[in-house]
Amino acid sequence: MSQSPFTLQSFKYSDDRLEILNQLLLPHTIEYVEINSVEEAHDAIKSMKIRGAPAIASLAALYIALYLKRSLNTAPAPKFLASTESLAADITPILDYLYTARPTAVNLGAAMRRLHQALAASVAAAEDVQSATRRLIKEAEDVSNEDVGRNKEMARLGGEWLIEQVKQRGGGGKELNVLTVCNTGSLATSGYGTALGLITYLHETGHLDKAYYTQTAPYHQGSRLTALELQTLQIPSVMICDTMSSISAVGADRVAKNGDTANKIGTYNAAVLAARHNIPFIVVAPVSTVDLDVPDGSRIPIEHRPPVEACIIRGALYPGTEDDKAQAVVMFTPKGLTGIYNPSFDVTPAELITAIVTEKGVAVKKEGEQQFDLSGIV
Repeated sequence: MSQSPFTLQSFKYSDDRLEILNQLLLPHTIEYVEINSVEEAHDAIKSMKIRGAPAIASLAALYIALYLKRSLNTAPAPKFLASTESLAADITPILDYLYTARPTAVNLGAAMRRLHQALAASVAAAEDVQSATRRLIKEAEDVSNEDVGRNKEMARLGGEWLIEQVKQRGGGGKELNVLTVCNTGSLATSGYGTALGLITYLHETGHLDKAYYTQTAPYHQGSRLTALELQTLQIPSVMICDTMSSISAVGADRVAKNGDTANKIGTYNAAVLAARHNIPFIVVAPVSTVDLDVPDGSRIPIEHRPPVEACIIRGALYPGTEDDKAQAVVMFTPKGLTGIYNPSFDVTPAELITAIVTEKGVAVKKEGEQQFDLSGIV
């Protein structure tokens, strides 16, 4: 995986070591934490030490690869390496356990199913256990290695399509302004990024003027509450920009069959504002994020985070102290507050989305339709 030396990586992986960047401590502290057990891998995903749908899928897969590599190098060999059947019996519950760490991000489930299928193929082919183990290691490493290439292809396809669309709308396509929501760069993927990858591509090709990054969890829950729960709040918002040279681009944790998209809280806000001001709203996500088994956004499981997360702020002490790394966690709500609403994601309906970009192509809605046909990009 090739990265700029100035780019933070969500994880570091070698033949005998797996580390993650503890994103709970960012931006003030950069600390890598070693992952040595399935419990540590599960906790890193569930507690959001590592986040981003592609990144958590990569971590889970790479833990499996590390576990198997260490097992192959252990003497005497663990009992589960006695046969392909015992290998499957050992690995299957580990895959199932890792899958439970985050319910909304479909990439994790896709990665675990991919490894299940590789195991099943080895058992069906009656492979010797050494070959089956190495096949599974390669499959797990491919989950991560393929991600960077997918991201770059998405960025290219989306960037080229976008530049052409802007030209058709009367803009020159030379310098674009892009607003994005949540973390979609190297910390959310195996490298380069999804929506941020698109922004990077525009910068690298000389088409980016400014990129705007909006704050998200846990303070942008109003739009989800309005759209899906109470439908009574009215939240005044305004975004002023040149509609001929501005776009909104976001990633996704799950895209339903009709194009409805679950992403970090705050995405729906941006989609509504983009529609109000006639700004293209683009979802950039790998094929593994598209879930054709889910017909629409109402069927996407929405993860709710611990209520306390909506009551606290973590940050560096200000004004500065002698210890410039000192941090504090402050509760800003009354003690004993109940009824706290803290979903991690909101759902943007397909009708508000201009295009969905994957590594297989760009999908747009047919004239007069409110939903997508995603068959051409999955």
